[in-house]
Amino acid sequence: MTSPSQHAGPTPAVVIYSGGMDSYTVLHRAIRQGYAVNALSFDYGQRHARELEVASSVCAALEIPHRVVDIRAIHQLIGNSALTDPTRQMPKADYAADNLADTVVPNRNMILLSLAIGHAVNIGAPTCFYGAHGGDHVLYPDCRPAFVERMNDVAAIANFEAVTIEAPYLRKEKSDILADGIEMGLDYSQTWTCYLGQAQACGECGSCRERLKAFASLGLSDPLPYAIDV
Repeated sequence: MTSPSQHAGPTPAVVIYSGGMDSYTVLHRAIRQGYAVNALSFDYGQRHARELEVASSVCAALEIPHRVVDIRAIHQLIGNSALTDPTRQMPKADYAADNLADTVVPNRNMILLSLAIGHAVNIGAPTCFYGAHGGDHVLYPDCRPAFVERMNDVAAIANFEAVTIEAPYLRKEKSDILADGIEMGLDYSQTWTCYLGQAQACGECGSCRERLKAFASLGLSDPLPYAIDV
């Protein structure tokens, strides 16, 4: 285990990096804040595992440390979701509690944050970045401020070394994240958002629809190819 004081140079930080546009923006924000970023991605059996390939490609280009952690063994415990069960139909609608509850993976973000915090302690990183944002609050309890605040409290006492969870877009909308990324000059063709791992984004799942609305709100075209006219 390494303490931050033993590091020469920039302070290390862990970034939970899925390969999606939110965590892609968080990743670059952490880099621009001067952190020595360690990207951490998780394979939990998600149908959209293509996001992991995108994440690996981006990290290779940036020449930053990146681990893809295989936790598919937990699928037998939390597999009751359209995101992990290919036999279930993916809802095709905007985010709303009454039609997208099938996309909730039980306790996912608590599990991922716990592993990321452990990794942060292991490498002497005092900060763990997480891409929760306001657009997810309507559906996902583990993206809401109350959850992040309480996880932050736990991260401060769970180990001998306190870790702070940074969620810079926790009270921002998807369009705010995109605007921040555009200002940084980011290329969003290097991201994957669709809940289906097909050759083209479906354009119909809640995740695609939210992404497309963000681009439209800024008067921009999404650089990703879609299977339907959008």
